[in-house]
Amino acid sequence: MKNIRNFSIIAHIDHGKSTLSDRLIQSTDIVSARDFKDQILDNMDIERERGITIKSQTVCLPYTAKNGETYTLNLIDTPGHVDFSYEVSRALASCEGALILIDASQGVEAQTLANLYLAMEHNLEIIPVINKIDLPSADIERVKDQIDEDLGLDSENAILTSAKDGIGIDDLLENIVAKLPPPTGETEARLKALIFDSHYDSFRGTIVHIRVFQGEIKPGDTIKFMFNNAAYKVEEVGVFQIVRVPQKKISAGQVGYIIAGIKTVSDTRCGDTITHKNMPCDEAMPGYKESKPVVFSSVYPVASDEYEDLAVGLEKLKLNDASLVYEKDNSVALGFGFRCGFLGLLHLEVVQERLEREYDLSLILTAPSVQYEIYRTDGTMEIIDNPSLYPDPMLIESTKEPFIRAAIIVPDRYMGAVMKLCMDRRGISKNYQYLTNDRLEMIFELPLGEVVFDFYDKLKSVTQGYGSFDYDIIDYRETDLAKVDILINGDKVDALSQLVHSDRAVERARHACDKLKEEIPRQMYKIAIQGAIGAKIISRTTINAFRKDVTAKCYGGDISRKRKLLEKQKKGKKRMKMVGQVMIPQSAFLSVLKTDSD
Repeated sequence: MKNIRNFSIIAHIDHGKSTLSDRLIQSTDIVSARDFKDQILDNMDIERERGITIKSQTVCLPYTAKNGETYTLNLIDTPGHVDFSYEVSRALASCEGALILIDASQGVEAQTLANLYLAMEHNLEIIPVINKIDLPSADIERVKDQIDEDLGLDSENAILTSAKDGIGIDDLLENIVAKLPPPTGETEARLKALIFDSHYDSFRGTIVHIRVFQGEIKPGDTIKFMFNNAAYKVEEVGVFQIVRVPQKKISAGQVGYIIAGIKTVSDTRCGDTITHKNMPCDEAMPGYKESKPVVFSSVYPVASDEYEDLAVGLEKLKLNDASLVYEKDNSVALGFGFRCGFLGLLHLEVVQERLEREYDLSLILTAPSVQYEIYRTDGTMEIIDNPSLYPDPMLIESTKEPFIRAAIIVPDRYMGAVMKLCMDRRGISKNYQYLTNDRLEMIFELPLGEVVFDFYDKLKSVTQGYGSFDYDIIDYRETDLAKVDILINGDKVDALSQLVHSDRAVERARHACDKLKEEIPRQMYKIAIQGAIGAKIISRTTINAFRKDVTAKCYGGDISRKRKLLEKQKKGKKRMKMVGQVMIPQSAFLSVLKTDSD
C-alpha cells in the first residue's frame, strides 16, 4: 500500500487539466503512440468541442520513480464546472492528495479557490502547479504571489509545467511520489468502499467506480449498497488503464471498478458506501447526499410524431446520467413533452445538445425556472417549478425563492460594472476584498431565478471575459412573485409563461412581446401580442396586417364607392380573424429565452 498514490487534479475551467492528464498518461506508457489522441479521458464529442470535462474519468498509471521503485498512481479526474461540484467533492473524498492547477497567464480564479476549499475540507495534501509557462503572456512571479496571498500555500513548492509542450512532467511525477501520502486502511477489516462515479455499458450494465478504504472485494462476493440496501453479486473487479483491466481482487487503498449486473445508473448513488452483505461495516462514509436538480425546463419535440423518439432518448440518457430527472408534461401550444430537472444551465445545454445530436431530434425548450415554495392561505405549503402549476394569487399567503451565495473574482477596473449587474438582479453585496493589488473577490447573495436567465453571459460581457464565478445555494427567502402570461390574439400560450419577481414583470413581458413581433409572420389580419398578469395587461405590441389596396381601381367618381369597398373588406377581415389561427414558429420560442438588452 505504501507504493499507491491516489490524487486528483483540480482547476478553474480551461486551465489545462485535460491536457496535463494526457501528458501524465503518455509519460507512463499505458497507451501506445498509435492509439493516443488529445483529451483522451474526454470521450464525448461535446467535451472535445467545448474543451470541458462533463463526465469524470479514472485512470491507473504505473510509474517507476528515480529511486527504482514502481508506484501505482490513481488519477481521479473531476469535472470542471460549478454545476457538478458534488461529483468533484466525492472524487476528492477518494483521494489523499490533489494537484491545484493554475494558468500562468490567468492566475487564481473563482473555481480555483472554491476547489481549494473543497480539498482542504477533505484534509488533502495539496501541490500547486503553475501551467502554461510557455505562453508569451505568462507572468510566473505574479501567479506565485497569488498562490502565497490568495491560496495560503507555499509558492516555493509550486511546480512549473507546460502540459502542451510536456515541460516539467517528470518533475511533477517525482513530486507526486515524494509529497503525497500513501493511503491508509486495513485489508483484513470489514469492507468499506466509496462510490464516487458510475457509467453505463450496454453489454455489462452499470460500471461502478469505487475507492476501497478498508477490506477487499473480489468476484463472487455478495455486496450491499448502504443507502438503498440493495444486494448484488460481484461478477468482475478491476482497474482502469483507459480500458478496463480485470483483477483477482481490489484491496484497501486501491481505486477501481466493479460489475455486478446492476441495471441502471440511478441504482448506484454517487457518495454511497458499499460493504459485504453478511459482514457489513459499522457506518457509512460521511458526506453522502442526493443530487437535487435546481433548474427546470420543459422539453418538447418540434414535430409531434417525434415524441416517442424523445422518450427513448431521455431514457437512454438517464442510464448514463443519474442526476437527470424528468416526468411527462403537456402543453396546449406544443403538445406532449417532458418536464426535466437539471443541476444547472450547463447541464441543461449538454442534455439538449446530446438529445439533438445522438438521437437526431429537433427540440423546443421552455424558459428555465427554479423551485419556489408557495405558502397557501389554508396553511399548506407546496413546491412548484412549473408556471402552469402556479395557483390563484388570492389563495397565496406568501412565496419564497432560492438564494445563492456568489463569489465573483474580477480585476478591480470592472468593479462598478459587476456591482451594477448584481444590483440590477436584486443582489445583496455582502463583502469584497482585494486578493492582490488589482484583483478582488466580491461576495453577493442573489436570487437563483435571476441567475439562470442570462447572468453568466452578462458577467463575461461586462468584464470582457476576465470575470470568474462560483456559487452555492444557501436558503429560501420571501419574495413577491408574479406569473407573466403571453397572449396571442387573446389566446394564452402556456409554453411562454414565466414566473418572475413582480418588479421585473413589465420588463420581461415587454421583452417577450418585442421578440415575438420579430419572429411571428404577418397575416391578412392584425395580431395582438400581450403580456398579462392575471386579467391585467402589462405590455402589448401589434403585428400589422397585410393590406390590399381595394380602392386602386376607383379613380374619380363618388367617395361612397370607395367607402363601400372598404366596408366590404373590413367585414372579410373580421370573419378571417374569427377563424384565423396564428402559427408560432420554433424560433419564436427560442428568441424569448435569448436577451440582447436586459
